[in-house]
Amino acid sequence: FYRPTVGSKIALYNCEQQNHSIDDIIDKDLIVIAKQVIKEKSKKSVKLNIKNTDRATGAMLSGFIAKKKGHKGLKDDSILVKFSGTAGQSFGAFLSKGVTFCLTGDANDYVGKGISGGKIIIKPPENLSVNPEKSMIVGNTVLYGAIGGECYFRGIAGERFCVRNSGVISVIEGVGDHGCEYMTGGIVLCLGQIGRNFAAGMSGGIAYVYNPQGDLKLYLNSEMVETRKIVPEGINDKNIPKNVSKIIQNMLDDDEIRLKFLLKKHVFYTDSSKAKNILENWDKLSRNFVKITPLDFKRVLLEKEKK
Repeated sequence: FYRPTVGSKIALYNCEQQNHSIDDIIDKDLIVIAKQVIKEKSKKSVKLNIKNTDRATGAMLSGFIAKKKGHKGLKDDSILVKFSGTAGQSFGAFLSKGVTFCLTGDANDYVGKGISGGKIIIKPPENLSVNPEKSMIVGNTVLYGAIGGECYFRGIAGERFCVRNSGVISVIEGVGDHGCEYMTGGIVLCLGQIGRNFAAGMSGGIAYVYNPQGDLKLYLNSEMVETRKIVPEGINDKNIPKNVSKIIQNMLDDDEIRLKFLLKKHVFYTDSSKAKNILENWDKLSRNFVKITPLDFKRVLLEKEKK
Protein backbone atom coordinates (compact mmCIF):
# COMPACT_ATOMS: atom_id res chain seq x y z
CA PHE A 1 0.00 0.00 0.00
CA TYR A 2 1.15 3.51 -0.75
CA ARG A 3 1.61 5.73 2.29
CA PRO A 4 0.89 9.38 1.43
CA THR A 5 3.08 12.15 2.65
CA VAL A 6 1.06 14.32 5.04
CA GLY A 7 1.80 17.02 7.57
CA SER A 8 2.40 16.38 11.25
CA LYS A 9 -1.12 17.61 12.10
CA ILE A 10 -2.82 14.86 10.08
CA ALA A 11 -3.53 11.71 12.12
CA LEU A 12 -2.94 8.42 10.31
CA TYR A 13 -4.62 6.33 13.00
CA ASN A 14 -7.20 6.80 15.75
CA CYS A 15 -5.42 8.81 18.42
CA GLU A 16 -8.02 11.43 19.36
CA GLN A 17 -10.97 11.16 21.73
CA GLN A 18 -14.26 11.88 20.00
CA ASN A 19 -16.78 14.36 21.32
CA HIS A 20 -20.34 13.33 20.54
CA SER A 21 -21.90 16.43 22.15
CA ILE A 22 -24.62 14.65 24.12
CA ASP A 23 -24.35 16.68 27.32
CA ASP A 24 -26.90 19.30 26.27
CA ILE A 25 -29.43 17.24 24.26
CA ILE A 26 -33.18 17.35 24.94
CA ASP A 27 -33.24 13.94 26.61
CA LYS A 28 -31.06 15.16 29.46
CA ASP A 29 -33.84 17.53 30.53
CA LEU A 30 -36.54 14.91 29.93
CA ILE A 31 -34.73 12.42 32.17
CA VAL A 32 -34.87 14.97 35.01
CA ILE A 33 -38.64 15.14 34.49
CA ALA A 34 -38.87 11.34 34.42
CA LYS A 35 -37.09 11.12 37.77
CA GLN A 36 -39.70 13.44 39.28
CA VAL A 37 -42.58 11.50 37.76
CA ILE A 38 -41.28 8.17 39.06
CA LYS A 39 -40.46 9.55 42.52
CA GLU A 40 -43.68 11.49 43.00
CA LYS A 41 -45.91 9.05 41.05
CA SER A 42 -47.26 12.06 39.20
CA LYS A 43 -47.72 13.37 35.66
CA LYS A 44 -45.73 16.13 33.98
CA SER A 45 -46.25 18.20 30.84
CA VAL A 46 -43.69 20.42 29.11
CA LYS A 47 -43.43 22.50 25.93
CA LEU A 48 -40.20 22.44 23.92
CA ASN A 49 -38.84 23.60 20.58
CA ILE A 50 -37.08 21.05 18.40
CA LYS A 51 -34.87 21.29 15.31
CA ASN A 52 -33.55 18.85 12.71
CA THR A 53 -30.20 18.46 14.48
CA ASP A 54 -32.04 17.01 17.50
CA ARG A 55 -31.74 13.32 16.67
CA ALA A 56 -33.13 10.23 18.39
CA THR A 57 -35.10 12.41 20.79
CA GLY A 58 -36.67 10.16 23.40
CA ALA A 59 -34.25 7.24 23.07
CA MET A 60 -32.16 8.03 26.17
CA LEU A 61 -35.31 8.94 28.09
CA SER A 62 -36.84 5.57 27.23
CA GLY A 63 -33.65 3.79 28.20
CA PHE A 64 -33.79 5.45 31.62
CA ILE A 65 -37.45 4.49 32.10
CA ALA A 66 -36.73 0.90 31.04
CA LYS A 67 -33.99 0.64 33.67
CA LYS A 68 -36.35 1.86 36.37
CA LYS A 69 -39.71 0.37 35.33
CA GLY A 70 -38.94 -2.31 32.76
CA HIS A 71 -40.98 -2.84 29.61
CA LYS A 72 -44.25 -2.01 31.40
CA GLY A 73 -43.11 1.61 31.57
CA LEU A 74 -45.27 4.29 33.19
CA LYS A 75 -48.99 5.01 33.28
CA ASP A 76 -50.44 6.49 30.09
CA ASP A 77 -49.44 10.10 29.41
CA SER A 78 -47.29 10.33 32.53
CA ILE A 79 -44.84 12.44 30.53
CA LEU A 80 -46.40 14.66 27.87
CA VAL A 81 -44.00 16.66 25.71
CA LYS A 82 -45.46 19.19 23.28
CA PHE A 83 -42.84 19.94 20.62
CA SER A 84 -42.82 22.64 17.97
CA GLY A 85 -40.53 22.64 14.93
CA THR A 86 -38.85 20.08 12.70
CA ALA A 87 -37.56 16.96 14.43
CA GLY A 88 -34.36 15.26 13.30
CA GLN A 89 -33.94 11.58 12.51
CA SER A 90 -35.38 8.90 14.80
CA PHE A 91 -37.78 11.17 16.66
CA GLY A 92 -39.40 9.06 19.39
CA ALA A 93 -37.11 6.08 18.86
CA PHE A 94 -37.84 3.22 21.30
CA LEU A 95 -40.36 5.46 23.09
CA SER A 96 -41.50 3.82 26.33
CA LYS A 97 -45.05 3.32 27.53
CA GLY A 98 -46.30 6.33 29.44
CA VAL A 99 -44.45 8.87 27.28
CA THR A 100 -46.41 10.96 24.75
CA PHE A 101 -44.65 13.07 22.13
CA CYS A 102 -46.92 15.58 20.39
CA LEU A 103 -45.15 17.47 17.62
CA THR A 104 -46.62 20.44 15.78
CA GLY A 105 -44.45 20.59 12.68
CA ASP A 106 -42.83 17.70 10.82
CA ALA A 107 -40.14 15.06 11.26
CA ASN A 108 -37.38 13.34 9.32
CA ASP A 109 -36.77 9.61 8.72
CA TYR A 110 -37.15 6.78 11.24
CA VAL A 111 -39.85 8.36 13.41
CA GLY A 112 -40.82 5.90 16.16
CA LYS A 113 -38.13 3.36 15.30
CA GLY A 114 -38.60 0.45 17.70
CA ILE A 115 -41.31 2.33 19.63
CA SER A 116 -42.10 0.26 22.71
CA GLY A 117 -45.46 1.40 24.03
CA GLY A 118 -45.26 5.19 23.79
CA LYS A 119 -47.49 7.54 21.83
CA ILE A 120 -46.45 9.84 18.97
CA ILE A 121 -48.68 12.51 17.46
CA ILE A 122 -47.49 14.70 14.57
CA LYS A 123 -49.66 17.38 13.02
CA PRO A 124 -49.02 20.48 10.89
CA PRO A 125 -49.29 24.03 12.27
CA GLU A 126 -52.78 25.53 12.16
CA ASN A 127 -51.70 28.37 9.86
CA LEU A 128 -50.22 26.01 7.24
CA SER A 129 -51.27 27.05 3.73
CA VAL A 130 -50.84 23.61 2.09
CA ASN A 131 -53.26 20.68 2.24
CA PRO A 132 -52.12 18.22 4.97
CA GLU A 133 -53.71 15.34 3.05
CA LYS A 134 -51.24 15.90 0.20
CA SER A 135 -48.16 16.96 2.18
CA MET A 136 -45.31 15.00 3.76
CA ILE A 137 -45.38 15.06 7.55
CA VAL A 138 -42.81 12.32 8.27
CA GLY A 139 -39.93 10.83 6.26
CA ASN A 140 -38.92 7.32 5.24
CA THR A 141 -38.85 4.09 7.28
CA VAL A 142 -41.24 5.37 9.94
CA LEU A 143 -42.10 2.93 12.76
CA TYR A 144 -39.43 0.48 11.66
CA GLY A 145 -39.43 -2.50 14.03
CA ALA A 146 -42.14 -0.99 16.22
CA ILE A 147 -43.34 -3.34 18.96
CA GLY A 148 -46.11 -1.37 20.67
CA GLY A 149 -47.79 1.98 21.17
CA GLU A 150 -49.95 4.39 19.20
CA CYS A 151 -49.08 6.89 16.45
CA TYR A 152 -51.24 9.45 14.68
CA PHE A 153 -49.85 11.43 11.73
CA ARG A 154 -51.88 14.08 9.92
CA GLY A 155 -50.13 13.94 6.59
CA ILE A 156 -48.21 11.59 4.32
CA ALA A 157 -45.25 9.33 5.11
CA GLY A 158 -42.39 8.42 2.80
CA GLU A 159 -41.34 4.92 1.78
CA ARG A 160 -41.23 1.77 3.95
CA PHE A 161 -43.86 2.85 6.47
CA CYS A 162 -44.28 0.32 9.31
CA VAL A 163 -41.66 -2.10 8.00
CA ARG A 164 -41.37 -4.99 10.48
CA ASN A 165 -44.10 -3.52 12.66
CA SER A 166 -45.05 -6.13 15.25
CA GLY A 167 -47.49 -4.31 17.50
CA VAL A 168 -47.99 -0.58 17.01
CA ILE A 169 -51.35 0.96 16.10
CA SER A 170 -51.00 3.79 13.60
CA VAL A 171 -53.11 6.16 11.52
CA ILE A 172 -51.54 7.88 8.50
CA GLU A 173 -53.02 9.81 5.55
CA GLY A 174 -50.90 8.31 2.77
CA VAL A 175 -47.69 6.29 2.33
CA GLY A 176 -44.98 5.74 -0.27
CA ASP A 177 -43.65 2.46 -1.67
CA HIS A 178 -43.20 -0.73 0.39
CA GLY A 179 -45.67 0.13 3.17
CA CYS A 180 -46.25 -2.56 5.82
CA GLU A 181 -43.39 -4.64 4.43
CA TYR A 182 -42.62 -7.72 6.59
CA MET A 183 -45.25 -6.62 9.10
CA THR A 184 -46.02 -9.26 11.74
CA GLY A 185 -48.52 -7.52 14.03
CA GLY A 186 -50.31 -4.32 14.94
CA ILE A 187 -52.87 -2.27 13.02
CA VAL A 188 -52.27 0.30 10.28
CA LEU A 189 -55.02 2.60 9.02
CA CYS A 190 -54.13 4.53 5.87
CA LEU A 191 -56.58 7.24 4.84
CA GLY A 192 -54.94 8.01 1.52
CA GLN A 193 -52.97 6.67 -1.42
CA ILE A 194 -50.44 3.86 -0.97
CA GLY A 195 -47.29 3.24 -2.98
CA ARG A 196 -46.08 0.16 -4.84
CA ASN A 197 -45.39 -3.20 -3.21
CA PHE A 198 -47.68 -2.62 -0.22
CA ALA A 199 -47.85 -5.55 2.25
CA ALA A 200 -44.89 -7.46 0.76
CA GLY A 201 -43.98 -10.27 3.13
CA MET A 202 -46.74 -9.26 5.55
CA SER A 203 -47.44 -12.26 7.79
CA GLY A 204 -49.42 -10.72 10.66
CA GLY A 205 -51.43 -7.74 11.79
CA ILE A 206 -54.14 -5.88 9.90
CA ALA A 207 -54.05 -2.98 7.46
CA TYR A 208 -57.02 -0.86 6.43
CA VAL A 209 -56.75 1.37 3.36
CA TYR A 210 -59.26 4.03 2.35
CA ASN A 211 -59.44 3.44 -1.39
CA PRO A 212 -62.26 5.30 -3.17
CA GLN A 213 -60.33 5.07 -6.46
CA GLY A 214 -60.62 1.29 -6.42
CA ASP A 215 -57.04 0.86 -7.63
CA LEU A 216 -55.60 -0.89 -4.58
CA LYS A 217 -54.56 -4.04 -6.46
CA LEU A 218 -52.29 -2.00 -8.72
CA TYR A 219 -50.07 -1.29 -5.70
CA LEU A 220 -50.61 -4.34 -3.51
CA ASN A 221 -48.21 -7.27 -3.24
CA SER A 222 -50.81 -10.03 -2.88
CA GLU A 223 -48.43 -12.97 -2.44
CA MET A 224 -49.17 -13.38 1.28
CA VAL A 225 -52.35 -11.38 1.84
CA GLU A 226 -55.92 -11.08 0.70
CA THR A 227 -58.32 -8.15 0.62
CA ARG A 228 -62.00 -7.54 1.15
CA LYS A 229 -64.30 -4.57 1.46
CA ILE A 230 -65.45 -3.66 4.97
CA VAL A 231 -69.06 -3.62 3.75
CA PRO A 232 -69.01 -6.17 0.91
CA GLU A 233 -71.95 -6.68 -1.39
CA GLY A 234 -73.89 -9.92 -1.05
CA ILE A 235 -73.13 -10.53 2.64
CA ASN A 236 -76.62 -12.01 3.09
CA ASP A 237 -76.46 -14.16 -0.02
CA LYS A 238 -78.67 -17.21 0.44
CA ASN A 239 -75.90 -19.43 -0.88
CA ILE A 240 -73.66 -18.61 2.08
CA PRO A 241 -74.07 -21.13 4.95
CA LYS A 242 -75.61 -19.52 8.04
CA ASN A 243 -72.68 -20.28 10.35
CA VAL A 244 -70.16 -18.82 7.90
CA SER A 245 -72.36 -15.76 7.33
CA LYS A 246 -72.49 -15.14 11.08
CA ILE A 247 -68.71 -15.40 11.39
CA ILE A 248 -68.25 -12.90 8.57
CA GLN A 249 -70.83 -10.53 10.07
CA ASN A 250 -69.08 -10.64 13.46
CA MET A 251 -65.81 -9.75 11.75
CA LEU A 252 -67.49 -6.85 9.95
CA ASP A 253 -68.91 -5.54 13.23
CA ASP A 254 -65.44 -5.65 14.79
CA ASP A 255 -63.97 -3.79 11.81
CA GLU A 256 -66.57 -1.02 12.01
CA ILE A 257 -66.02 -0.51 15.73
CA ARG A 258 -62.25 -0.52 15.28
CA LEU A 259 -62.26 1.91 12.37
CA LYS A 260 -64.61 4.38 14.04
CA PHE A 261 -62.54 4.24 17.22
CA LEU A 262 -59.29 4.95 15.37
CA LEU A 263 -60.83 7.71 13.27
CA LYS A 264 -62.21 9.43 16.37
CA LYS A 265 -58.82 9.26 18.08
CA HIS A 266 -57.14 10.61 14.96
CA VAL A 267 -59.54 13.56 14.94
CA PHE A 268 -59.04 14.13 18.68
CA TYR A 269 -55.25 14.19 18.43
CA THR A 270 -54.68 15.81 15.02
CA ASP A 271 -57.97 17.54 14.08
CA SER A 272 -57.85 15.72 10.75
CA SER A 273 -60.47 17.07 8.34
CA LYS A 274 -60.32 13.88 6.28
CA ALA A 275 -61.12 11.66 9.25
CA LYS A 276 -63.93 14.04 10.25
CA ASN A 277 -65.48 13.81 6.80
CA ILE A 278 -65.40 10.01 6.80
CA LEU A 279 -67.05 9.84 10.22
CA GLU A 280 -69.74 12.36 9.27
CA ASN A 281 -70.54 10.41 6.09
CA TRP A 282 -69.90 6.93 7.43
CA ASP A 283 -72.81 5.10 5.79
CA LYS A 284 -71.67 6.24 2.36
CA LEU A 285 -67.87 6.39 2.67
CA SER A 286 -67.22 3.30 4.80
CA ARG A 287 -67.59 1.18 1.66
CA ASN A 288 -64.31 2.64 0.43
CA PHE A 289 -62.31 0.87 3.14
CA VAL A 290 -60.42 -2.26 2.18
CA LYS A 291 -59.11 -4.66 4.80
CA ILE A 292 -55.80 -6.37 4.11
CA THR A 293 -55.21 -9.57 6.06
CA PRO A 294 -52.35 -12.09 5.84
CA LEU A 295 -53.69 -15.45 4.71
CA ASP A 296 -52.38 -17.38 7.72
CA PHE A 297 -53.55 -14.67 10.12
CA LYS A 298 -57.09 -14.80 8.75
CA ARG A 299 -57.15 -18.60 9.04
CA VAL A 300 -56.29 -18.32 12.75
CA LEU A 301 -59.01 -15.69 13.31
CA LEU A 302 -61.65 -17.85 11.61
CA GLU A 303 -60.70 -20.87 13.69
CA LYS A 304 -60.97 -18.73 16.81
CA GLU A 305 -64.42 -17.45 15.79
CA LYS A 306 -65.69 -21.00 15.24
CA LYS A 307 -64.80 -21.91 18.83
